[in-house]
Amino acid sequence: MAVQDPSLPLLDVRGVTVRFGGITALDGVSFAIARGAITGLIGPNGAGKTTLFNCLSRLYVPTEGSILFEGTPLEQSPAHRIAALGIGRTFQNLALFRTMSVRDNVMVGGHCRTGSGFLANALRLPAVRREEHRLSDQAERLMALLDLQDVAQRPVSDLPFGTAKRVEFARALMSEPKLLLLDEPAGGLNHEEVDGLRQLLRRIQSELRLTILLVEHHMNLVMRVSDQVVALDFGRKIADGTPAEVQAHPDVVRAYLGAEA
Repeated sequence: MAVQDPSLPLLDVRGVTVRFGGITALDGVSFAIARGAITGLIGPNGAGKTTLFNCLSRLYVPTEGSILFEGTPLEQSPAHRIAALGIGRTFQNLALFRTMSVRDNVMVGGHCRTGSGFLANALRLPAVRREEHRLSDQAERLMALLDLQDVAQRPVSDLPFGTAKRVEFARALMSEPKLLLLDEPAGGLNHEEVDGLRQLLRRIQSELRLTILLVEHHMNLVMRVSDQVVALDFGRKIADGTPAEVQAHPDVVRAYLGAEA
């Protein structure tokens, strides 16, 4: 296996353009994300943020350009292999199994890291049992990290929204991602929960040595938690830098507050 150069960006988006018929959703977007960084992707509604996320997840194929993950073009990998490559994702709308327990929902996220086949599982071979023990231990560690141990046996349908969000985080982390994509993680949370989310993101970044890319409308969260911020408007990148640099950028001010500002 090739050793990756730690000085190279983990994610390198190069001139990505996406067109749907006559509509250009992304127009030559380029930026890079360093290993271990938290990057916020911002922009008004319709700026192209979710389209870019869907390209990273291989749900969409760029019309032009390329996306490199650890130096390898993502377009060389089918969508079902993205999690195994090391990219995890949460969604705007919770995609959990509501009648299953928290623990079982978290365990599902480790499926891409198992190697046993149908016959081995049917025969309950020793390798299968070892895999299950490993996944169970990992799930326990993640539930402890995300303060989910007290609700581990409860069905997701019984949980408050903020707690269910943490369950989805845990499930995404079970795939052992190098890059975690968070699609509006603060959506539906109250002020206290948003502050807790900020602390949680820093904790999982530090303890799991993760790189995080989040799409978020909650500007206070983005500016407080991010190392880098990339701003889009009408499918084009208009700013890329530190939170302070992007917040003061005239094109970002115009995009959010209008030309008169």
